[in-house]
Amino acid sequence: MGFLDALFGRSKPVKPDLDQLFGVPSAALTLRAAKGFAPTGLGSVCFAAVEGAAFTEVQQQVRALLDADTGRGGVPVEASRDAYGYSWLLARHTPDELPDLVNDLHAVNSELEANGFGPQLLCSLVGFRDAEGRSLALVYLYKRGTFYPVCKVAGQEKRNNPLEIEVSNLLRDDLRIEPDLSRWFPVWGAPGIED
Repeated sequence: MGFLDALFGRSKPVKPDLDQLFGVPSAALTLRAAKGFAPTGLGSVCFAAVEGAAFTEVQQQVRALLDADTGRGGVPVEASRDAYGYSWLLARHTPDELPDLVNDLHAVNSELEANGFGPQLLCSLVGFRDAEGRSLALVYLYKRGTFYPVCKVAGQEKRNNPLEIEVSNLLRDDLRIEPDLSRWFPVWGAPGIED
């Protein structure tokens, strides 16, 4: 950081660190032990809407990459758009395959980044649910290199803020938690967060 940046209070943006995603399995153990939240097997990657043949080609590359890695039939990644115009790629695994899901999310982010879509990457999330049926997502902010929890109230566009704060404090040793609460976006309608 230069002298003028320090003088005017500007800071350099945090460089994305996709390897932070590999902390999610450890955080999942903490979540299960302390709060009873277990992985759902769902995870997704969000990026700003992209039109045209270039994105279609990258989407096909991502699907081919994950098909090759998983050895499964079918389409492991589902593409969709939310009501706000953001594009999502949803990966599905069984709940006990969390490390594989995290690897898939890392691969999707890396492939999009390698093909020039890094500036459009917004976030990735991994879904959890507890015995009471409450849903939780750990959201990774690509441009910040940090995580935050989203705990939705079932059937409503409402969040359980006390539980989010509790979970964030619980996971501080496992994940880099986003300190700016104004960046804890609700991600309504995101694939991977079950109602």
